[in-house]
This record gives sequence, C-alpha cells and structure tokens, in this order.
Amino acid sequence: MNPRIAFMGTPDFAAHILEALLREPYNLVAVYTQPPRPVGRGYKLTPSPVHALAEKHSLPVFTPSSLKSEEEQAHWKSLDLDVAIVAAYGLILPKAILEAPQKGCLNIHASLLPRWRGAAPIQRAILAGDKETGITLMKMDVGLDTGDMLYTEKVTLDDHMTTSHLFDLLTTAAIKTVSKALPLYLDGKLEPIPQPQEGITYADKLAKEEGLLDWTASASSLERKIRALNPWPGTWFEVEEDRIKVLEAIALPLVSSAPPGTILDNQLTIACGEGALRPLRLQKVGKSPLSTAEFLRGYSFPPCLSHETL
Repeated sequence: MNPRIAFMGTPDFAAHILEALLREPYNLVAVYTQPPRPVGRGYKLTPSPVHALAEKHSLPVFTPSSLKSEEEQAHWKSLDLDVAIVAAYGLILPKAILEAPQKGCLNIHASLLPRWRGAAPIQRAILAGDKETGITLMKMDVGLDTGDMLYTEKVTLDDHMTTSHLFDLLTTAAIKTVSKALPLYLDGKLEPIPQPQEGITYADKLAKEEGLLDWTASASSLERKIRALNPWPGTWFEVEEDRIKVLEAIALPLVSSAPPGTILDNQLTIACGEGALRPLRLQKVGKSPLSTAEFLRGYSFPPCLSHETL
C-alpha cells in the first residue's frame, strides 16, 4: 500500500520538491501552504506556487493561517498520515502536528545543519563567503531546525555564486534528496543522527535595509552582498534624491588613501573601507538595467558618495 503523505510548503523551492514527489508512487492526500497573498499594484490575492501546482494536479489544498487550534489539529490527525514532508512552509508546527504522522514530519532544509538554521540560509551562506552548503533532511522537533539529521547532500559554492544560481543548485539537490532518502526512511533504513553542538549559526530573515551599501565596509563583503541580496531586497546606494541599484559588481584589491565612497576613476570604481568596488550593472528605480558604461553616458555622479551622504 502506498504511504499516505502530506506536503507542506509555499515558495518556488517547495513547489519543485512537490513536483518531484508527484512523479513517485506516493499517495499525496493533502497539501498545506500559506494563504493567498495580495500581489502587484492591484493587490490581487494570489495563491502560492505550491498552491497553484497542487490545484493543477487536483490535490486537496489547505491554507490555515495557524495550526494551533484544536480544530486544525483534529483535522490533521484525521488524515491518518504515514509521514509529512515540509519545505519552506512558513508556519510553526506545534507538537501535536509533529507527532500525528506515524513516521513524523521531515523537513528539507537548504543548508548543512547545524549551520544556518532559520529563514534565509541560501542568502546567508553567500553573505558569509561559505565554500560549501547543501540540503539536510531532518526529522522535525519543536525547536528551530534542531531535529535529528537523516541525510545530507552537499553543494559547492564558488566566488561568483548568486542567490539565483544557488537556489537552482539547491533545488536540484533537494529533489535528489527526496528521491534517494525518502524511500530509505519509509523502509526504516535511515538512522537519525543528532545535530552536533558545534558550528551552530542562525540565518535571520532578510530585512530590506540590509540592501544599503555602506562604503566603509570591505569591497569583498559588498560584492558578496550584491550577489546574495538580488533580486530581493536588492542592493543600492543613494545620490541626493536618486536610488541607484547595483545588480552586479567586482571587488578590486586596490589600495587608496581616498575616503570610502570616493569615485576613483571613469569606470565608477568606488573606494571602500578595504579595497574598491566596481559596479558592472546599475539600475535607476523605474528604469531598465544598464551596464555601467551605458549608465554613465546619461548620469553624472558627484566625486564622492561618502557614507555620511547616504
């Protein structure tokens, strides 16, 4: 008899995993996802990527705003699940939810735990300059990504890795993890391993203000920020009333006595606290992205973009 499975997830990352599960001989009896949210200028209520995919395949979809009520927990228990698969769902799972499926709830987390527990592991790995990350399949408990590990799939980062590229690599790794590890787990062939107490870090949720470029920081850290925080919240600096987005840049090991924020040449190379940053693609809010050379043909910068003017 095919195992009875519920899937819980919300964004594109989770939708790709659900798509992979649909290709396997599992009995997907329920899909849980975040409620539709207002999107765009018209604030039209829009279902999540997981919601849209589930409806396309005529799967039962549930969108509670919380799982804390007795009614929601009773309904969950009535599903008589063998296991639940969770990927970027966005709601806390109370103990009653975690314990209802016969084999528990399994989380597909986009880091090599215990590094980068929390909400934004993909971006935080790039911001920190990590050389390796991956996917961890773990059995959930009531803590924040603290459950025992069942399986890991590693991914290598290079010095040019963007969030978009890493998202694609981790999505592929997550699909591979589900394909290889879930059958082993259901057959009782994976032994849960407690997470080590060393190396614990937390991937805090991204804040919009993190995208502001502070020229007193090192050029290498700013370049990582540009790779990590695009497309959201984006990275930018301000010139008087204009917000200039930086979409791509390179860090240069230049030594300069100029104050941070000083423009050093006609390629818009900008002095930083350490080294210099040269933007390669820029975008004025509401306009199309341009190469720096194209941008400079239509925009004049003051000689200094000092941190105090931002």
